[in-house]
Amino acid sequence: MNETAPIAKPAVQAGRFQMLHTMLRVLDLEKSLDFYVGKLGMTLLRKTDYPSGEFTLAFVGYGDEKTNTVIELTHNWGQKEPYTIGSGFGHLALGVPDIYGVCKVLEEAGVKIPRPPGPMKHGGSVIAFIEDPDGYKIELIERK
Repeated sequence: MNETAPIAKPAVQAGRFQMLHTMLRVLDLEKSLDFYVGKLGMTLLRKTDYPSGEFTLAFVGYGDEKTNTVIELTHNWGQKEPYTIGSGFGHLALGVPDIYGVCKVLEEAGVKIPRPPGPMKHGGSVIAFIEDPDGYKIELIERK
C-alpha cells in the first residue's frame, strides 16, 4: 500500500497560467534545426541573434506560441564541447500516428532510435525513443 502526504493548497491560482516552452541548449544550431524542422516537421517560429550576449534563440513547434507549448533552442556561440544532459532531465514527448511508419522514416533519415517502437514493458501505450543531435531523448507515443 502506498500512502502519500496530502497535497498542499497551491500558493497561487493557476487558472490563467500556460506552459510556454521548454529550453534546450544545443551545440550546433543548424543540426538541431534540421532535426526538429527537417525531420520532425516542426516549424521555425522565430530565430533571434543576441550579439551582445553571444547567443541565438530559435523557437520551434507545431503551432503558434499563443496556444501551443514550443521548444526554445539556445545556441551559445562560444560553446565548443557538447553539453552534459545530467540525470535530472528525462525526455520530451510527442504524440504521433502510426509510430512504426514514423520510426521507419526517421531511421531512413539518419535519426538515432535507441528504443524501437513497441508496447511498453508493463503494458499500455506503444512507444519509441529517438535522440536529437545533442543526445536529448524524445519519446514518441502512438496516438491513433
